[in-house]
Amino acid sequence: MREFLELGFEVAVVRDAVAAPKIPEGDGYLAALINFRYMANGLWTREETVGMLRS
Repeated sequence: MREFLELGFEVAVVRDAVAAPKIPEGDGYLAALINFRYMANGLWTREETVGMLRS
């Protein structure tokens, strides 16, 4: 994602199509979502993404 952003692309992340570990020291998925909100142009659900692709 970072490389695409650096190349000038607009990037959206499908939030329920990614995974990350949850360990006693922290929740990797929650950390990833927070980072995606700072970096990505959009943070969409699967339903939103499918709806946009169909329209």
